[in-house]
Amino acid sequence: MPSLSTAPDDLVLRLSGVALGYGDVSILRDISLDVRRGQVVALMGGSGSGKTTLLRAATGQIKAQAGCVTLFDQDLSKVSGPALQALRQKMGVLFQQGALFTDLNVFENVAFPLREHAKLSPTELLARVLDTLEAVGLRAAAHLRVSEISGGMARRVALARAVVLEPELVLYDEPFAGLDPISLGITARLIRNLSDRLGCASVVITHDITESFAIADHVYLVGQGVIKAHGTPKTLVTSTDPYVQQFLKGQPDGPVPFDYPGTPKFEAWLLNQEGKK
Repeated sequence: MPSLSTAPDDLVLRLSGVALGYGDVSILRDISLDVRRGQVVALMGGSGSGKTTLLRAATGQIKAQAGCVTLFDQDLSKVSGPALQALRQKMGVLFQQGALFTDLNVFENVAFPLREHAKLSPTELLARVLDTLEAVGLRAAAHLRVSEISGGMARRVALARAVVLEPELVLYDEPFAGLDPISLGITARLIRNLSDRLGCASVVITHDITESFAIADHVYLVGQGVIKAHGTPKTLVTSTDPYVQQFLKGQPDGPVPFDYPGTPKFEAWLLNQEGKK
């Protein structure tokens, strides 16, 4: 069963009243959330809701337009250069497409972060990589090239690479996308098991309800530029909020309408098109 730590010094990532966007455009506003050690947090929402923007803010790729993003007790608005890089070395990221090196075999893909950031002897490196591959069930696939493994296996290799440095925070960007039901279940179980094994904080950015609800301690539901609801999976399942129910049940209409809303810019564009007739 997932366990939730509440000790204040377990806080790894905090967003407080944060607004995020690009240039003068704000995508998200008044976002507040906490992520603690040993906790799996699911960040959910529809396509285009701003989930990946939140990930970029957590890694310091973009700065908050308002509010504060705190990572390992550091205000990211005041951190840059080597200090930011040092914080990132305490993180692992599983990218949506895996981003494996196709010219390297499974072993070398997982070993890559160790060769870059850790000073290990060949014997130590071999043991660490094989132990990590064993944790994802792929120890005996170490010699295979990326082209020789399935998509589900590739996702597990990417997961091993993300955690081989034993990070304090792991960010998963759509880890279940494109997986068959068996691979999906295996990946979800691995995320939970690795979080428990490493004692790290995990943020799972996803729109997959079944698997994420099975492993998450806390869920944040993002929509319409804000956090619409948050709580334990059980709390959200029993919520009477129309937005929550529409999302969980996949209803085509509700608080989020089927039709894209009209805007003054659309009306101006339409008049311009009609004037060309």
